[in-house]
Amino acid sequence: MTKLLTAEQMRGIETAAIESGSVTGLELMERAGRGVVEAVFAEWPDLLQASHIAVVLCGPGNNGGDGFVVARLLKEWGWEVRVFLYGDPDSLPPDARANYKRWRELGEVTVRDIDPASLQDDDLAVPGCSLIVDGLFGTGLTRPFRGPFTAFAQARDLSDKKDVRVVAIDTPSGLCADSGRILDTAIRADMSVTFHAAKLGHYLDRGPSECGKIVLCDIGLKPGSESRPAVPPDEIVRLVERPAHAALAKRADHHKYSHGHALILSGVPGTGGAARLAARAALRIGAGLVSVVCEDAEVAEHAAQLTAIMIKRANGAAALAALLEDERLNALCLGPGLGVDRARDLVPVALGAGDPPSRGRARSASPPRRSVVLDADALTAFAEAPADLFAMLHERCVLTPHAGEFGRLFPDLAERLDATPTKGPAYSKVDATREAAARAGCTILFKGPDTVIAEPSGQASINAARYDRAAPWLATAGSGDVLAGFITGLLARGMSPMEAAETGAWLHVECARAFGPGLIAEDLPERIPEVLRDLEHAAPRRAR
Repeated sequence: MTKLLTAEQMRGIETAAIESGSVTGLELMERAGRGVVEAVFAEWPDLLQASHIAVVLCGPGNNGGDGFVVARLLKEWGWEVRVFLYGDPDSLPPDARANYKRWRELGEVTVRDIDPASLQDDDLAVPGCSLIVDGLFGTGLTRPFRGPFTAFAQARDLSDKKDVRVVAIDTPSGLCADSGRILDTAIRADMSVTFHAAKLGHYLDRGPSECGKIVLCDIGLKPGSESRPAVPPDEIVRLVERPAHAALAKRADHHKYSHGHALILSGVPGTGGAARLAARAALRIGAGLVSVVCEDAEVAEHAAQLTAIMIKRANGAAALAALLEDERLNALCLGPGLGVDRARDLVPVALGAGDPPSRGRARSASPPRRSVVLDADALTAFAEAPADLFAMLHERCVLTPHAGEFGRLFPDLAERLDATPTKGPAYSKVDATREAAARAGCTILFKGPDTVIAEPSGQASINAARYDRAAPWLATAGSGDVLAGFITGLLARGMSPMEAAETGAWLHVECARAFGPGLIAEDLPERIPEVLRDLEHAAPRRAR
């Protein structure tokens, strides 16, 4: 499991390690600086071929201390190094000040105040500069990054060299390490070297576009050192990773009914394509049976295009309630192409909160709680009264909003997320999704390249289609319908809502990456066999 940490959690881990006596702050700073230099030479081996010129920007905290270590090590490699300190040398933290003094034995430091007037025109006008090291603030930034730093944010322009590289220590200065949001302006890096664990801001919002390549450096913090901060498991955000093959495999002694029966509700004639996409996805992901539920007027449209997927008729809420008396129908998907008027009538029935009596029987006092995925129109239908929807939801539900749908259901959270941050840590997509899940009482999958998934307990994860998992081809009509179908099919197979949402999101990205440019939504389910075979081949072999 890959953990993503907040700046505060990282500070707690470092503090606990230092207080335990297992390591000193100076040792951690030395390892961090050495890790940056090693990452630079590994990424750009041409910089090893001869001496070069570097500009190292140091801030008033421990990030600046790391910068002094980098400067010293580059100097030892024979480089010409120009160092700037923004702040008072006498006010540096003890470890940073110690490394400042070590550098001063080798070279000069140009000291600047935070006052914008202190910036000199020639600060970055260093002929032949090959590398700029951003050690200004890193994860410690809590205020807007402006003043003289606005010029540093345009470092490539000021240097007038297209081949100058920018490496950030931990996170680019100006980027909130907890949210990936920019506090006024930021120094865009070609590479960011972070320590012990990646931070939330590396994967959220603007993080990937500002960080460049992420390199994780081990600075020797042992897992046991995390016990003292005692970060509750539900407060640690996980990066969604490759699912175990066994969770998606089928056993030889199983039959179709062992893997559930998923229902996908369809809308009015001419809009059924979305439901068919979701149904195809649910079937490909392994649901034993999948049916599209529609009214009489849509039967012909679906029958002309479906073969393995069955068609069930349900004209209105009462008919759907009668259909759902069959408890073998264990997962429902409502929303893709459903229409908001039909969604208002059918969502309460699907949730067991509004099914009218059928066949002369009274409604059960405790209707079975099926797994239910609500997407698209099923969310928009309750935009004017989201509390009505929340009152019907239960723990087996998954909501899959994109940003617009999220804003309609949770306008106050969306407003906070959209507001320009004035200090750090800024309100993040993880914060918003966790609050939404607690309010709704079910799992929320907040879509995007930085998809966040959270459940009411506070457990949260990020499925990042960023860096080497980027899948820009998912920006196509119907891809969200396929994702809803994947999750529905996994729920039908018995996965928990959180596991189904995470696994479905991961597979969604992998299918897009397997196809590549030219992707349309219909292609996604057809890549499932290929992706599942890759999982099988990657699975460890059992000992005989």
